[in-house]
Amino acid sequence: MSRLELYASDPSVSVITGACPHDCPDTCSWQVAVKRESGAAIDIWGNASHPITQGKLCGKVDRYLERVYHSGRLTRPLRRVGPKKSGQFEPISWETALAEIATRLSAVVDEWGSQAVLPYSYSGTLGYLQGEGMAVRFFNRLGASKLARTICSEAGFEGYLYTIGATLGTATEDYAHAKLILIWGSNTLTSNLHLWQFIQAARKNGARVIVIDPARTRTAKAADEWLPIRPGTDGALALALMHVIIGENLHDADYMDKYTVGFAQLAERVQEWTPERAAAITGIPAERIRALAVEYATTRPAAIRINYGMQRHAGGGMAMRTIACLPSLVGSWQEQGGGIQLSTSGGFRRLNVTGLQRPDLRRDPTARTINMNRLGDALSLDPARIALSHYRPRPVDARPSGEEIGPPVKALIVYNANPAAATPDQSAVMAGLAREELFTVVMEQFQTDTADYADYILPATTQLEHWDLHRAYGHNFLSLNRPAIAPFGESLPNAEIFRRLAGALGYTDDCFREDDETILRSLVQAQTQPEFATCTWETLLADGYARLNLPDPYLPFAQGNYPTPSGKCEFYSQRMADDGYDPVPNYGDWGLETGDREDSADQSPIPNPQSLTCISPPAHSFLNTSFGVVERLRGREKEPVLQMHPVDAASRRIGDGDSVRVWNELGEVVLTARVTDDLIPGTVLAPGIWWASHSPDGRNINQIVRQDEADMGGGACFYDARVFVTVAIAQNME
Repeated sequence: MSRLELYASDPSVSVITGACPHDCPDTCSWQVAVKRESGAAIDIWGNASHPITQGKLCGKVDRYLERVYHSGRLTRPLRRVGPKKSGQFEPISWETALAEIATRLSAVVDEWGSQAVLPYSYSGTLGYLQGEGMAVRFFNRLGASKLARTICSEAGFEGYLYTIGATLGTATEDYAHAKLILIWGSNTLTSNLHLWQFIQAARKNGARVIVIDPARTRTAKAADEWLPIRPGTDGALALALMHVIIGENLHDADYMDKYTVGFAQLAERVQEWTPERAAAITGIPAERIRALAVEYATTRPAAIRINYGMQRHAGGGMAMRTIACLPSLVGSWQEQGGGIQLSTSGGFRRLNVTGLQRPDLRRDPTARTINMNRLGDALSLDPARIALSHYRPRPVDARPSGEEIGPPVKALIVYNANPAAATPDQSAVMAGLAREELFTVVMEQFQTDTADYADYILPATTQLEHWDLHRAYGHNFLSLNRPAIAPFGESLPNAEIFRRLAGALGYTDDCFREDDETILRSLVQAQTQPEFATCTWETLLADGYARLNLPDPYLPFAQGNYPTPSGKCEFYSQRMADDGYDPVPNYGDWGLETGDREDSADQSPIPNPQSLTCISPPAHSFLNTSFGVVERLRGREKEPVLQMHPVDAASRRIGDGDSVRVWNELGEVVLTARVTDDLIPGTVLAPGIWWASHSPDGRNINQIVRQDEADMGGGACFYDARVFVTVAIAQNME
């Protein structure tokens, strides 16, 4: 008997269908058993009827009730009574908190202007409403600075869009039909679990699975082959593959003629990218590159799963743009089980959120936009550093000067994020947060590293306690989350907190009086695009999810129809040329053609040969910082570690289990060495993201990550850090 059947037969229990809110492609449909009399949730499981979830949750979300009922949950508004970072607060009423916050915000706006207020948020929830719904309404009405939410995937998205036109791709279910699957820069078993069941189905039908990654991840160990590659060199590998495919006439000439532009320019470019040249850069032998190219071009259907880790480098956008050319080159879009998937979020790109976010409330649409990756610069009082923090997604975008820089940030409102732990250049961020005159409000479920710096902490609900609507970026289903339990203590949904803040500031607009269910119903009913015809409010209420109105099988580019300016896959992109990039796939020097940024990586010194490349992908039991509070999950990870190849460890006289100092010009962090050959030499790996307060020296790996930006979209460079590693001594650990 399934758990649904078990609880459905129990009159004392009700079952509520909802959706996981966290930053994961799978956006699982879940079901929660709730005791009718007490209102307490007693069980949670994956919805068996959902075609992707299929009754399973990951090891993190399977323990979600431990997070909901955790003893550390915030239950009342708190006001700081000690120094910043001391963690000393006193409970106050909502009425008092809102009144005092409104007074402080009004004072900032009166003295410095509304752009002195900065919102900071990301993926604590990906819901339309509790994420950037009512919050955006509020900040539009306030006139605050805007935030470019670039920390995860922006560089790769921009590169993919230049080639494909939208983040559309192979349907997750269709990987079951592939005969060759390249998992490129993705640890599927950790960060995309529900794709694996379809990959396994393909393997049962004879498919080969090859993982291209600097580390032998859980996924690489479960695959048929691991190809270790040096971090940041993926674009060179893709160019060499295309060199072989075109040179040996393995490309689909008919598809090229009908559905692509720029083949001649691409063919000329890749002539110079021999497998031997790429081997010297990537660390993959030339003969293996040549064989992989032939295997990919001649196996039908062949699918690629590409993910965000490989674009967190200076040239990450161009690398993604280059790899995205491969399916069009061999024509694999024409077959079920062929193509490539970065994200399926493009299927939801035409969902109209105007009525939800109300951009008409903003009186000054030209307000500055701050790049979230440069929060340390944004919180500085130095005008030159504030100028650096302005969002400049392309080389042709000018840096602001004079009055364009705007005021210093005098008020920071944080929600759905923990920047003190998760943002590059941790020391700079903490120094900014520690400014005594910086007025900081944090909406949270727990007292995080960031909350320790707050003037006020406002308790927020978890997903079990509020309404929301979710798109996915790993499948094509829209999901509705219904509240299963009452808010914990005095906690409130984000939407309600912003609604009350608006009232405290005297905003009388009708949009701040709408309740959450009404807002979501209106949002769903406002959609007129044909892909949302199947996503009715009634269907979402009844089932909890609805598939977009797409063909089955979904072959988005079998007959071209790319949403690019030309309507074709763009091997040559005029838009890239206009934006200051090399219009043809390239590798090195950020792929820039003209207008090089004055802060570009090609002006950096040659890396010290004693330094190592540090990458920091997610730990298996964490998801950003969201699950760092759960003791069971921290126990699974045991402690913050640094994985090192035996060659690198031996040359530094480091043994397994040694305490090591990882450092560069930005700062240092103490970790425990794990010596393993599951890593390419020259690279170290620090699984993240640990809260600083859970780390042995009160710091985490983001101490050594620069605020530098990738080549496209202002994306983060988490995996471009160069570090030195030595055995830690007592004085370094104080």
